[in-house]
Amino acid sequence: MKDQQRVRGTMSKLSRKKKVVIKLSGSIFSSSARSKSIKEYGMMITELNKHVQPVVIAGGGNIARHYIDLARELGSDEASLDLLGIEVSRLNAKLLLHSIRSCVYPKVPTNLEEVSIAAETGEPVILGGLHPGQSTNATSALVAEKVKAQIFVNATDVNGIYDSDPNINRHAKVFKRVTVDKCIEVLGKNSSMAGKYDLMDMVALKIIERSRIPTVILRASVTNIIKVIGSDTKIGTRILVSETATRTS
Repeated sequence: MKDQQRVRGTMSKLSRKKKVVIKLSGSIFSSSARSKSIKEYGMMITELNKHVQPVVIAGGGNIARHYIDLARELGSDEASLDLLGIEVSRLNAKLLLHSIRSCVYPKVPTNLEEVSIAAETGEPVILGGLHPGQSTNATSALVAEKVKAQIFVNATDVNGIYDSDPNINRHAKVFKRVTVDKCIEVLGKNSSMAGKYDLMDMVALKIIERSRIPTVILRASVTNIIKVIGSDTKIGTRILVSETATRTS
C-alpha cells in the first residue's frame, strides 16, 4: 500500500510539470535528412524536459506524400490514403524516439486516450497522426487541448503566416500576431485531400479557438523552438483567439 501511494505521489508530482505541444514538420524526416539533425531534435526534447514536459507530434512530410501519391495512382480511396499517411508519421515518431532512448515515454501513442495516459507519466511523449481525415496540425491542436498545454508550437518550413502567398507575392509580409478569423481567411482554402494539408487547416484553427490555446507558427529549428518556449515573442506568428488588431513585421 505504501509503495502504491509513493508511486501515485511521484506520478502526481511529475504530471504537474507544464506541458508544451510541438508539431515537427515532416521535412525534418525527409529522404535528405541526416541522423545528426534528427538527434539534435532528440537532444532538444531532453533539454526541454528539464523545465517543461514536451509532447511532440511528427508530421509525415514528403515521404508520406510520396506514398500517398503512388497509392492514389493505384486507385486507393482517400480514407485509406489517410491511414497510409498516419503510418508514415508514426514511423517518423519512432525514428525520433530512437534518437533519445532514455527519459522518454517508450511507445508511440495511437489514440487520444493513450496520449493522455502517456502524458501523465511526466516523460516526453512522441507520436504521429491519430485519426483519418485529420491533419497532424489538427491532431497537435487536439492533443494540446487534451493535455492542457501551456503552448502549441507548430514548427514548419516557413517563418510564419504571411498576409499573401510569398511564392507569388515577393512583398508578402509575415504576421507577428493574427486572429483565428484572419487565419481562416488566409488559410481556409486548404485542400482536405490526404497529403495536401498545409500550415493550419480549419479543424486545427477551430480547436485552437474553442480552447484558447496559445499557438505559435515558426520555421523549424532547435534554436527557434527553444527560444519561443522560453517566451521569446520575436519569432514566428502568434495566433490570437481574441479580437486584437493584427500586425505585420
